[in-house]
Amino acid sequence: MATQASTPDKAPGRWARKYPELGQEPLSVAPYIDPDYYEKEKAKIFKKQWLYVALEREVPEPGSYKVRRLDCADTSVIVIRGKDNVIRAFHNACSHRGNTVVTEEGQETYGRNRAGVVTCRFHGWVYNAQGELVNVPQEDRFYSCFDKADNGLTEVHCETWAGFVFVNVDPGPVQSLMEFLGGYADHFGGFDYAACDYGFTYHTTLNCNWKVASDAFAEAYHVDTIHAGSFPNVFEGAIEDVQLFGPHRTCSVRLQVANLPQTPIGDLANKRSRGSLAAVGGTSSLPPTLNPNHEEDWGFELSVLFPSVLLHVSEGIWFTHQFWPIAHDKTLWEGKYYLKKPRTYSELWGFERSMILQRNAWLEDTATMEDTYRAMLSGAKKFQHLQDEEILIRHNCKVVDDYVYS
Repeated sequence: MATQASTPDKAPGRWARKYPELGQEPLSVAPYIDPDYYEKEKAKIFKKQWLYVALEREVPEPGSYKVRRLDCADTSVIVIRGKDNVIRAFHNACSHRGNTVVTEEGQETYGRNRAGVVTCRFHGWVYNAQGELVNVPQEDRFYSCFDKADNGLTEVHCETWAGFVFVNVDPGPVQSLMEFLGGYADHFGGFDYAACDYGFTYHTTLNCNWKVASDAFAEAYHVDTIHAGSFPNVFEGAIEDVQLFGPHRTCSVRLQVANLPQTPIGDLANKRSRGSLAAVGGTSSLPPTLNPNHEEDWGFELSVLFPSVLLHVSEGIWFTHQFWPIAHDKTLWEGKYYLKKPRTYSELWGFERSMILQRNAWLEDTATMEDTYRAMLSGAKKFQHLQDEEILIRHNCKVVDDYVYS
C-alpha cells in the first residue's frame, strides 16, 4: 500500500512548533548593550570555542603564513604551513619580551618566508614553522636558566575541515573541531569550496554589538523593505528547511527569479556568468544535503556557523559574512564572496557586475545596524519582539546565553 507524502507545515508558528524549546517570549535587549555580558562572551565563547580564521589555500606553500587579529580573544594568531605541509597556529607573541613576531598590517596579514621561519623585528629572534626558537642573537649573553628549547612560540590548537582553518585559543579545548561542528559538517561538507577560486572582499567597522550585525543577516523578513532597491520582489520573506546543529543553524531561502527587473544588461550578465544568485542554469554542483528535492525556486542555503560566521552556499557560489567583535559596541564585518575563476572576458564582466550588485545589497544590510544599536542604547525599549521567521535569531540568543551562563 502506497504511503502519502507528508505536507510541509506552512502555517504561522511552524518553527515554534518544531522547536518549542526556543520559546516565544520577547527577548531582552540587555545582552546586546551590557559591557559585562560581552566580557562573559569573550571568556566563555571566543576564548573557548573554535573560530574560523583562514582558508587552507591562503597558506598554499611551505613558509606561507597568515596572521589573524582576534580582539575578541585578546590575541593574534599566526597560521603557517610548515615544510612538512602541516598547517599550525601560534600566538603572535615573542618569547623574549612579548613583542608581536610578525608585524601586523591590520586585521589580516599575509606573507611567506622560503626558509619557513618568522623573525621578530624587535631583536631578531627566529622561529621555524613548528614554533621552535631556532636563533637568538647574542645568545651567550643570556643567563644559564635560559634554554631555547623551552622558549618556542606558544601553540594554538589548529584543525581543518573542508579547506577551512579553525583555531581554539583555549589551552585545553573540551571538543575537537569535528565534535564542535557535529551535523553541520555533514550537511555542508560535500560542497567543493576549493573550486570557487575567484572572489572579492568587502569590510568595514560598525559601531554596534556583534550580535546586532549577525542578526541583520539571519532572516529574510527584512528583504521586501531593505532590499526593495537591489532585489525587488525576488526573495521570499519566509525561510524554509530550518535545521539546528547544536550551536549552529541553517535554512534555505527561495528566489522568484521571474520577478527580477528585466534589463538588457542584467539579462546578458546572467547568461554570461554564474556570478549572481539570480543567475540560473547549468549542472548542479550541490551536495545531496542541499536542495535535495531540486526545487526550482531554491536560491541558497543561509547558515550560521557559531559563533559569528554566516556561510551561504548556492550553485557555483559561496560567501561568508564574519562578524568579529572588537569591543562590546564595535564590530568588524567582513564579507567574502567566492566563485569559479572566469574563463573569458565576458564572464569577467558578468562577475564584476555581480560584485557591484552584491556590494549594494550588503550596504543595504549594514545601513541598519548602527541605527539599531543606537536605539537600543537609548533604553526606550527593553525587549525585542521576534516573529516566527526570525527563528535563527532566537536560537542564537539562547545558545549565547547558554554558553555565557554555563
